[in-house]
Amino acid sequence: MPLQTKLTRSRFITVSLSSLVALFTGCKSNQYARVIRPGDKEMIGSHQAGQETFRPLTEEAVAKLLARHCPAPSQIQTVSAGIEQLPPPKATVCFVGVENKTSEEIGDFKELLFESIEAKISESGQFTPISRRYVEAGLQQLRIRPDQLFIPGAQAQFAGLMQSQGQPFEYLMFAKLTSGTTRQNKDYQRDYLLTLELVDIRNGAQDKQSAEISKGYHHSWTSRAMSNLPFGTKYQ
Repeated sequence: MPLQTKLTRSRFITVSLSSLVALFTGCKSNQYARVIRPGDKEMIGSHQAGQETFRPLTEEAVAKLLARHCPAPSQIQTVSAGIEQLPPPKATVCFVGVENKTSEEIGDFKELLFESIEAKISESGQFTPISRRYVEAGLQQLRIRPDQLFIPGAQAQFAGLMQSQGQPFEYLMFAKLTSGTTRQNKDYQRDYLLTLELVDIRNGAQDKQSAEISKGYHHSWTSRAMSNLPFGTKYQ
């Protein structure tokens, strides 16, 4: 076979193999996106928790915790000899932040969790949150960490500062995110727990509410499919 023919065939094979590699791996310099509208299928984090984990945790924990502290019907204020009934004023919640104790770096989800919890407090109809800017400025001015607010002296000092800024509050709220991992060969299950703690600064009473969700991580599509079989590991 002539040398030129051999070189041509060699180039053809090289180009063909390169094209196949590009086809299956994709061009690394390109990235594609889509707008996810309500009702569309959302993405699920393949290596760590994402919106599919944090959103239901937040919704469940906040709703259940605040529901226990809503004013009873007997607390409704009566105006004009019972002609008109007005609800009591909203209780103010000072939410001081999210503590991440999981094995993952949650990155920008920490900010999203903060905003989501604040939004759920507002949506409750019975509570209103203090602006985060006031909270952060107060902690910085006093040079105290959020966990130090469990110390009576530090708590009273912080509450006094907030009141002087026109931001009095009745409740302190803390959020902590934890996780536990169970491994099965190359696959693993991670259980996520979001715990909210509500502290009534008027009497020191504390209440906690947790929400938990489990998520399975699989090293291959085959492993993912096998987990749904009767003899497979039953986690999603």
